[in-house]
Amino acid sequence: MFNNLTKRELYSILTGVFTASLVISNVISSKTFEFYIFIFPCAIIIFPIVYILDDIFAEIYGYEKARRIIFLGFLMNFVAVICFHITIAMPTPPFFSNNSAYATVLGSTTRILLGSVLSYLIGSLVNAKVMVILKAKSENKLFFRCILSTVIGGGLDAIIFISIVFYGVIPFYALLIMIIGQASFKVIYEIVAYPITRLVIKFIKALPDE
Repeated sequence: MFNNLTKRELYSILTGVFTASLVISNVISSKTFEFYIFIFPCAIIIFPIVYILDDIFAEIYGYEKARRIIFLGFLMNFVAVICFHITIAMPTPPFFSNNSAYATVLGSTTRILLGSVLSYLIGSLVNAKVMVILKAKSENKLFFRCILSTVIGGGLDAIIFISIVFYGVIPFYALLIMIIGQASFKVIYEIVAYPITRLVIKFIKALPDE
């Protein structure tokens, strides 16, 4: 499957991983968990992968192709949400007693949907744009580009999503802790995963274009 890959073929594979990771993250985003003094949306389990792939797309394929994938991810997430709501609204047979639980998990509220869409679009586009701008100025500083783009893009994502979804629901101090915690987690995740990111980028650059 992965023999004799080209950059174009790998682009298609990574697009599938990117969109699947995004849809999964938005399905699990409404549940939170506590870690010491921090409260995190469960989406952080997988969502940092979206930002790492965003870095790879911008670094290898350029901003325009990265932007296409970002909008494709938005479209597929929107399709998933529509399918979830249609499924919830379908008549339920008497023997299926878990419809309310199904609706609780997959029936995103307007706030969650709005928060996830805006934070994803703005955070991902800014992340990709920062990667491209920094690459033009510092070609050899990949670590710096990956981390700074995540600080800015991931920070915006955390501020927008958590503010929209949780403002007025939890105390303001808890809101700030959640924003700081989520943004910090993404940056730490990026730093820990950087050796893998670097190897993947190096591997893709060595592939033939066609």
